[in-house]
Amino acid sequence: MPIPSLSADTRTRDNWLFWITALLVLGAGLGLRDPWPADEPRFALVAKQMVESGNWLFPHRGIELYSDKPPMLMWLQAAFYSVFGNWRVAFLLPSLLAALGTLWCVQDLGRRLWTRKVGLYAAWALLFAFQFTWQSKKAQIDPLVTFFITLANYGLLRHLLRGPDWRWWALGWFAAGLGTITKGVGAIALLMILPAAIASWRGWPRVRVHVRDPRFWLGPLAFLAAVSIWLVPVVAVALSKNLPEYRAYLDDILFRQTARRYSQSWDHHQPAWYHLGVMLTMWIPPVLALPWALPAWWRRLKRRDARYLLPLAWWVLVLAFFSIPAGKRDVYIMPALPMMCLALAPLLPGLLRRGWARVLLLALSLALVVLLLGGGFALLRGSGSLVVRMEEQRGLDPDAIRAVGWMLLATGAWGLACVLAFRRRAVVALFATLAGLWVAFSLVGYQALNDASSARGVMADAGRRIGPDAELGLVAWKEQNMLMADRPVVDFGFKQSWEVQLDRGAAWQAQAPGRWLLVQQDALEGCIDRQRIELAGISNRRRWWLVPPGAVAGECTATQEERARADAVQGRETD
Repeated sequence: MPIPSLSADTRTRDNWLFWITALLVLGAGLGLRDPWPADEPRFALVAKQMVESGNWLFPHRGIELYSDKPPMLMWLQAAFYSVFGNWRVAFLLPSLLAALGTLWCVQDLGRRLWTRKVGLYAAWALLFAFQFTWQSKKAQIDPLVTFFITLANYGLLRHLLRGPDWRWWALGWFAAGLGTITKGVGAIALLMILPAAIASWRGWPRVRVHVRDPRFWLGPLAFLAAVSIWLVPVVAVALSKNLPEYRAYLDDILFRQTARRYSQSWDHHQPAWYHLGVMLTMWIPPVLALPWALPAWWRRLKRRDARYLLPLAWWVLVLAFFSIPAGKRDVYIMPALPMMCLALAPLLPGLLRRGWARVLLLALSLALVVLLLGGGFALLRGSGSLVVRMEEQRGLDPDAIRAVGWMLLATGAWGLACVLAFRRRAVVALFATLAGLWVAFSLVGYQALNDASSARGVMADAGRRIGPDAELGLVAWKEQNMLMADRPVVDFGFKQSWEVQLDRGAAWQAQAPGRWLLVQQDALEGCIDRQRIELAGISNRRRWWLVPPGAVAGECTATQEERARADAVQGRETD
């Protein structure tokens, strides 16, 4: 029996170290919190209503159809709930698995295109890039669409650079199709073919598109097959039912939320250079290497190395694609981050040996330590503007504020110890500090912030006050209110104006005794007796009031000032 070599043991140890760290950083806190705004409660509520109603094809948010996004993420959340029976696990599990899958794609691509060491460097850089870690620990659509786009890139690059490999070619297109029915932009993965075609035409070595082979069309067919998983049944049912609301759903999700949102953005307006700022701030720490990586990339491109051309050109195309429309959000550019880390990884071993790199990374670690220690001391003092903001805007009680303070203090001390212990290996000091921060936030911060951030505290307190037999109606509500309610609730539409919701709520309340309304403060009108309402609590910078039976006098007609205020607030929240 051969004796394993030391190098084999080292490779195994390095792989285990990475994947254990990744699972710890990304998976810590799973099951310890409820969905938090902005988007998490919306998707979890839609998934919950899928399970309860059995209607998985046409998602609902309350009494209205939800057509803002395709249902892929909600399907997965509902499916995981059906398996585990726990929403706190089910709503975060798709993001966790998607993040681990994205890391695997990057690590394996780096190994196949360069070396095993390069693959691990790419994966480490991606794991601790702030935007990737932060979004991967949230239950939004972006981690999932990033995985499908990265998987599509993986399949295409396996074929284009190491092919022909028609199975991976078809899988790449299929993954792009799954990304498209997750979020309409999933098809941007196919832009990878454009620089590959140009490089092949110009005679670059190691890259071929194989467009003349009939098997080329397996890719587009696989894309159509993936899209049809959702599109065919939803169109067939909508047309066969011939219901106006189903037709409106199709029009909104197929046209308004895709082509019209891109060409005529109505929200999140930002300047053309917005995503450059996002990358320079939210892709730290790997983005700090760009000033030295750019000339190195240029030298390799002049040598016609397609391993750099394809991911870098695709990154530029994605940046241009998302910079054209007026509407922009920081998460839009996140699918480009894995390819940036992949192209950067071969340069990192050399860059990290330079003195300036060690100084820069140690300075970043120390700056993080100072922020953590300063924030911890400020919260533990029990006074100051930070404490006031957490009390008045976030609705945190003193115990939760102290818990966050001790968490920041302990994490700062951990970071300082890492800097002192690994001062000669600055990247290890930085990554160990970041790992400690993410784990501490997940284990302590989740529980300290959960009641106020998820509206669980407000809804539990509201349920105790009105009693177990009372009915509750929601006005100017947010998804977390319905999701965290301790009983079935009544809503009067979500996209309806707050004035209409309040008018319908008042009419519903007058129809039977024992009915209460939960109303957001900015939706209160003069018809409500302010002396009789009760403050239910503060959640996510909003104040919520309980309106008891008999507190509404006469018809609720908003004044011009009340209507303008409510419309302004509702418009911001809709965005």
